[in-house]
Amino acid sequence: MRADTGARPRLRYAPSPTGDPHVGNIRTALWSWLHARRHGGDFIVRIEDTDQARAVPGAEERILDSLRWLGLDWDEGPGVDGPHSPYVQSQRLSLYREAVDRLMAAGSAYRCFDTPEQLAAMREEQRARKASPGYDGRCRAIPTAEAEARAAAGESFVIRFRMPDEGSTAFDDQIRGEIRVENALLDDFVILKSDGFPTYHLAHVVDDHDMRITHVTRGDEWIPSTPRHVRLIEALGWEPPTYVHTPVILGPDGGKLSKRHGARSVLEYADDGYLPEALLNFLAITGWALDDHTEILSREELTQHFDVGGLVPNSAVFDTQKLEWMNGVYLRQLDLPRIADLFEARLALDLPREAERPLDRTLVETIVPLVRERVKLLAELAPMVDFLFTGDIVTPEQEALLGKPYRGRPAEAQHALNACYAALDPLIEWAAEPIEAALRATAEELGEKAGSLFMLCRVAVTGRPVTPPLFETMEIVGRDRTLARLRSAEQTLRY
Repeated sequence: MRADTGARPRLRYAPSPTGDPHVGNIRTALWSWLHARRHGGDFIVRIEDTDQARAVPGAEERILDSLRWLGLDWDEGPGVDGPHSPYVQSQRLSLYREAVDRLMAAGSAYRCFDTPEQLAAMREEQRARKASPGYDGRCRAIPTAEAEARAAAGESFVIRFRMPDEGSTAFDDQIRGEIRVENALLDDFVILKSDGFPTYHLAHVVDDHDMRITHVTRGDEWIPSTPRHVRLIEALGWEPPTYVHTPVILGPDGGKLSKRHGARSVLEYADDGYLPEALLNFLAITGWALDDHTEILSREELTQHFDVGGLVPNSAVFDTQKLEWMNGVYLRQLDLPRIADLFEARLALDLPREAERPLDRTLVETIVPLVRERVKLLAELAPMVDFLFTGDIVTPEQEALLGKPYRGRPAEAQHALNACYAALDPLIEWAAEPIEAALRATAEELGEKAGSLFMLCRVAVTGRPVTPPLFETMEIVGRDRTLARLRSAEQTLRY
């Protein structure tokens, strides 16, 4: 195999612009990038857009944006010119036509004139006989001169590759070892469509050879097609690359990963508040491991240790809870300027319209130490702290204000709020410690559990039962707004 000759590794990511890239697709790109960076090789991006009917406007740019967000730079590809440009398949049609002409001249390919109706009838007849599906080779016997005449007359046709009828085809997979398939199970497949565009089978083979790709990394759903690709490569007189068929990612229930399992496109993860370094770390070890215990690995550590030969053949499970935990770990590791930048940008997007913008940077930095241990996703931030940015008064519903501790006791809650107001109003130093001392003394005087009184104050001051630490929060809210909110809550309980 080419990768064993000591050649400089060249790996590619070759997505189709049919939508935003799925995390499984991006994981394979990440593994290719890591292997190239580990071994001093090249990472190439190639857009495979020969299926024009399925192309989605804007998908190519979102694919590239996904790579950029994760920090997966490329050495050749769109926007980064190289010796094998262009890197978009629809701009490389002459190369595919040249390969087809060579195959036709050698008798390794032929024109096929079957109509869609004829092919449908063939498949129906195969089902009735319970025969193996696949093209039956009926156009193989058409003499070359007749085929040329029919084509010249304008009859529609495709080009099929002529597979051997006997023997077997084998190839080595770096993860699974040798895989061998009987040729009788493989039909003659289409390599050039009637519109002049190649199929994936031909296009990627031509491009991988032209771009000197040493490792073809792709999902294991392509294993059944690989013997066809090997025969096509041999017919063109080329050397096959090293194949690395990566395992799929499964949902927690063992089924195919989908949105109901929490799977999203890469850019959706960005929108949800995940950090690129966390998602990169998570995807890298979902199917590969440094050892039996290390889970947090920096980009530098991954590029020092990763090798596609260490991938496991078994499918991995997408663990959303683990990803969220990992994201929280990365958030907590950030220094104050970086996390404050992230918080500020996210709050500017998520806070209600009435929040004054630009945000108070000092206030944002004050919030960081209160919430960084609690936030796993940036999307969780605004609901946790929006009361700090949205005016003097919050208006919790009476039921929420009473909560479980004061349910059925509105008069006692009203009395408690008045007592808290009276205890806090005369404080000389408005800081967390004297606020806590005053409220604990009030709870003791009232004969209430401290936790119950604190929850009442929390909802009165913030509007919600879950917030950053109460006393530090009240310090940030400030004397005037805290007292105003306590008074407003007490008035809510009068009616």
